[in-house]
Amino acid sequence: MQPPVRNNLTDGAADALRAEISAGRWPVGTRIPNEATLSEMLLVSRGTVREAVRFLVAQGLLETRQGSGTYVRATADPAAALDRVRRACLRDQWEARAALDAEAARLAALRRTPADIERMRRLLGERGTAADGGREAFVRRDIAFHKAVVAASGNRAMMEIYDFFTAAIMDVIQSSLGGDLPEPGAEAHAAIVDAIAAGDPDKAVAAVRAFAAPALLELDRLISQ
Repeated sequence: MQPPVRNNLTDGAADALRAEISAGRWPVGTRIPNEATLSEMLLVSRGTVREAVRFLVAQGLLETRQGSGTYVRATADPAAALDRVRRACLRDQWEARAALDAEAARLAALRRTPADIERMRRLLGERGTAADGGREAFVRRDIAFHKAVVAASGNRAMMEIYDFFTAAIMDVIQSSLGGDLPEPGAEAHAAIVDAIAAGDPDKAVAAVRAFAAPALLELDRLISQ
């Protein structure tokens, strides 16, 4: 089956149908009205209704029975519930990685060498934006910078753990959020390097916390939806 065509009308119709199901107007096992009736009810074309129904079928809320009609399969969106669970897990992973970032920056401020600082500044300069070569390449450059900060801590165990969290976080972001989370700019990154270069561990920790806060707030918002 081809994926349903998504547009504002389809999304609006799907949301309206989902609201009817959630409100209990059509209990589980009930056949929903036909396309013509839904078209009149929602004030959209039958084609839009068809795409909205296909979308809810793909989400597991509805099921189509050949020669019989379309029936309510579930009153809660299992895909949305799964996304909330994954976002909650992602929030915990992100928080844990932020804690590693903060401790790595603190240790780096105490142990950094001139070569460490030079490498961090070089990687920060190369990081650029998502417009430079696409998002995938940008993510790799961004991770390379953060790994340089962890490497400057001199803690090998921390580097291994950081690699694990980074891989897990990137997988969940791509599959659940389409890669969309607030991305701190070059200034926020530079504040971390400057604090490390100055040998100020407290300032380095504060810079990391300020860096991580927007993403954590956005994840809290998404989980509460």
